[in-house]
Amino acid sequence: MSQQTVLLLALMIVPLLVALRIAFSKNPDTGYRPALITSWLLMIPAWKLIADFDFSQGATTQFAYSISWVESLGLNFSIGMDSVSLLLILLSVLLGPIVVMASKTAIVKDKRMYYAWLMVLQAAMVGVFAAQDLLLFYICFEFTLLPMFVLIRKFGSTNRVAASVKFFLYTFTGSMMTLAGMVYIVWFVAQPDQLGQWTLDIATLTQYASNMSMGEQTWVLLAMLAGFAVKVPLFPFHTWLPLAHTEAPTAGSVILAGVLLKLGTYGIYRFAIPLAPTAFFEYAPEIAVLSIIGIIYAGLICWVQTDIKKLVAYSSVSHLGFCVLGLAALNVTGFSGSILYMLSHGLSTGGLFLMIGFMYERYHTRDMNTVGGLASKMPIWATFMVFFAMASVGLPGLNGFPSEVLCLISAFQSDAAWSAAGEPGAWGSSLGPWFAVFAGTGMVIAAMYLLFMVGKICFGPLREPEDHHPHDELPTDLSMREIITLSPLAIGCILFGLQPTMLLDAISEPVNNTVVLVEQANGLESAPTRVDQMIEHADEHHESAATPDHHTPEGASHE
Repeated sequence: MSQQTVLLLALMIVPLLVALRIAFSKNPDTGYRPALITSWLLMIPAWKLIADFDFSQGATTQFAYSISWVESLGLNFSIGMDSVSLLLILLSVLLGPIVVMASKTAIVKDKRMYYAWLMVLQAAMVGVFAAQDLLLFYICFEFTLLPMFVLIRKFGSTNRVAASVKFFLYTFTGSMMTLAGMVYIVWFVAQPDQLGQWTLDIATLTQYASNMSMGEQTWVLLAMLAGFAVKVPLFPFHTWLPLAHTEAPTAGSVILAGVLLKLGTYGIYRFAIPLAPTAFFEYAPEIAVLSIIGIIYAGLICWVQTDIKKLVAYSSVSHLGFCVLGLAALNVTGFSGSILYMLSHGLSTGGLFLMIGFMYERYHTRDMNTVGGLASKMPIWATFMVFFAMASVGLPGLNGFPSEVLCLISAFQSDAAWSAAGEPGAWGSSLGPWFAVFAGTGMVIAAMYLLFMVGKICFGPLREPEDHHPHDELPTDLSMREIITLSPLAIGCILFGLQPTMLLDAISEPVNNTVVLVEQANGLESAPTRVDQMIEHADEHHESAATPDHHTPEGASHE
């Protein structure tokens, strides 16, 4: 077992051990300090894994470890990571200390229960992205439900019981259908004319799954989407999310937006597309239509909200529609933009939920008609609020811009005409310009409702609830603890906005492999798909434009 494998196991096991330590403590008010120390210390192995990871072989499963559970059934405890998994694990670990610090003054009772379940949730999230065995993935995927259910039901707002029940029923029901699809794939691969033995190894299942007929793949795809589309959530399976976001404690909303929703998009990328590539190619336009409806519909709902937290909750439905649209494009640009969106959305929207939580602690209301004009009284809070809103809008130079633009371009390029023209990485499903046009209206709508929100809550005359009084423990403006909590997210928004190529280069290998897998499964003529070929292609166009062709006859166009 390598040192890196031990570090990866530590990211899963240490939070569970700390959760047990907190849960069995005799002091009901304990938990904050051990959870905070643990979450910060987990950053060390996470960054060590990044330092040791070979991104030139990003599609290869690295730091792998496997032990047999039940050999006759092909059950193994198997972990490892490619570059996509690594980045999502880093996001999960990064949010750990942030949500713990944000909870210090927000959670005043039952701290032992709260921080214990928070640590369990941390371990489960890492396990989802590290799993290389289908059973281990499903166990971790399902196990994220219980901690979040407890956090919402026990520590949420006034309507927390209904929110927790709706969250659990929607996601659990969808997951059961996904399990049925996974069981069928395992059974199919075990047939004598396929592998001929039981296995739950994800790579092996992917290798044989494309042998299923179109009808079989269609049912498998529907089963997969039943769980993953609810998790995203994709229209029309989104109705559980706004209530869960609104009623959850601040830490729950941050984790829900930052990581748990990405389990759906990650599941589509990692399982639905590779395990049913022909069916996904066939039905990609319909999936794209649903994502565009979600983008526009949720955006229009945001426009009429007065509850600021519910507004940001609906914005997640709209924003993640872009993420699914990129996946439905089935090309390099789309996969790259979608994965980039998974990461960037966790930073900007997580920051917005933190800002709302800090405001709620001071005013105990989220109604924009009751509280507003806070820039005059809380200038530091207003600065961060404007910043994260601009990142969510997609302001050039911040993290939301490159991911949204790539998803739109991918839909525009996902047309046979672009592939016939020899554009590298353009081949995909049958979408095209009109899909990009309608999805692009979502960016305009997002700018309108987010700027309206910022204008009402930050600027204008100061409005405070009539019964407002200063908080006993918190200053009027943000404390140093709260500023430290927000700073990593703000730095990430700037860094990934100015240098998105760092992430694009890191994920290029697994993205290319997924595109090739889809092409081969559908018998397509593989167009050049590598990200570095796309960059080289752009450089060639730039050089040809800069160097005039003196032999071109007058009136003739350059090629």
